[in-house]
Amino acid sequence: MTIEPRAFLTTMETRIGLTAEDKKVMQANTDWGTAVAEEMADHFYAFLGRDEEMNGILNATEGRVHRLHATFIDWFNQMFTGMDNWGDDYAKCRWHIGLIHVKIGIGPQHVVPAMAVVVDKVGKKLKADGKSDELKEALAKVCMIDLAFIEQAYVEVSSSAVLKETGWSAALFRRLIATGASSM
Repeated sequence: MTIEPRAFLTTMETRIGLTAEDKKVMQANTDWGTAVAEEMADHFYAFLGRDEEMNGILNATEGRVHRLHATFIDWFNQMFTGMDNWGDDYAKCRWHIGLIHVKIGIGPQHVVPAMAVVVDKVGKKLKADGKSDELKEALAKVCMIDLAFIEQAYVEVSSSAVLKETGWSAALFRRLIATGASSM
């Protein structure tokens, strides 16, 4: 059930409506993104640090928050550049980020609100800096694509683990999930 990152990115671009014009707007504002990335990282980790469970994950090893802060800044900047114009490298990087979230135990209940903080804070910064609504909309689309990668990683890792442990087919697993969901 493992996804192919580039195909997933293409599907998400279509579903979310990320256009070539959105990408141009993002790339034209790369310098602004670089200038505000650290401030956005501060908001992001301040939010996560207020949650007891997340704080434990973030501080599980010495220096992790500092490393993650730098990683956030890279991630934020990459949204503006698209790395390779939102191609294979971007897709592989986003898939890897999703897998890392699963590996270190950062669940959807933390990722979704944290991404909402990013979207909210960056929206306020865009407004304060007099940036266009087009940039705000393009950035929101890219954030949602990145969030979809992280969320899909949970689905793929969980599904793969169940299939490996049980020997079930993917079709049987999907049927069991659908049956279980309809009984809730």
